[in-house]
Amino acid sequence: MTPLPRTPEYRDVDPARFRAEILPAGQPAILKGLVTDWPAVAAGRRSDEALVAYLGGLDTGAPVTVLSGGAEIDGRFFYSDDLGGLNFQRDEMPLARVLGALLELRPVARPPAIAVQSTPTTGQLPGFAEANRLALVDPKVGPRIWIGNAITTATHFDMSHNIACAVAGRRRFTLFPPDQLKNLYLGPFDFTPAGPPVSMVDLARPDLDRYPNFPSALAAAQVAELEPGDAIYIPYCWFHNVESLDPFTVLINYWWNEAPALLSPPLVALVHALASVRGLPPGEREVWRGMFDHFVFQTNGDPMAHIPPDKRGSLGEMTPERLASLRAVLLQAFSSP
Repeated sequence: MTPLPRTPEYRDVDPARFRAEILPAGQPAILKGLVTDWPAVAAGRRSDEALVAYLGGLDTGAPVTVLSGGAEIDGRFFYSDDLGGLNFQRDEMPLARVLGALLELRPVARPPAIAVQSTPTTGQLPGFAEANRLALVDPKVGPRIWIGNAITTATHFDMSHNIACAVAGRRRFTLFPPDQLKNLYLGPFDFTPAGPPVSMVDLARPDLDRYPNFPSALAAAQVAELEPGDAIYIPYCWFHNVESLDPFTVLINYWWNEAPALLSPPLVALVHALASVRGLPPGEREVWRGMFDHFVFQTNGDPMAHIPPDKRGSLGEMTPERLASLRAVLLQAFSSP
């Protein structure tokens, strides 16, 4: 495979530069050395054991959700071969036990895959956020911790902006812009390995007979590799495949949205459209394509410009009251036989 273009790197990024230059560009960005001054990163640079001790000093002892799979999955958490299940299992256990197991597995040439994913530090590691601050995001955005060995998270998207910070171990992100949706062959929405729908294509061994348009996605892709202390900004809904490259890895990430918090998740609207629009006869479906273009995407300009602002109802500026009214209409529709 031809080497992919590298994600651009930025150094000495402060909040003002991030807001003025990086965020508006809507492109991934490596934020080189962004968190090198974190105590957690310093501990990890001393040794894996030092980082485990640092995390252990903050740990409440509450159980965490652990993903584990046999050596035969080669670290790739995914569906079972028949798509009837998953190739890993979920368990609950103390974080200290997970960390100890990861340390013990480091010398194993082909170990079982183990991961703790997307665990909020607020409840699990109180004090972590205060000691390891990220000035680029609102302090209300809580960090989440990801811990594991050499594992792969399949290509997926998040309905948020994301800054991911490498604390220990190297990470490789392969990134695809949202317009490559058609070439990434997403799996089911209602049964997924870890939440968002994932691409069915194995990036390491793509089956081009089954997924013939995937080379077009690769032509638009880029790759970013993080060392401890580096971070990456992933824009809203960019697809990313994530590989942990070392036997012991720790990453912290922050998800946030620029849209008003009162809005409903857009994926809900997509699922509703699957239930109500997709099955219409082609001619009727085209009518509703026009409706969505006009009222939602406003391809013809403001569809309510001819009506006074205070008379636009649900098509006016969204307020908590209007949103509550719309949700009431939806609840009534969903409860009808």
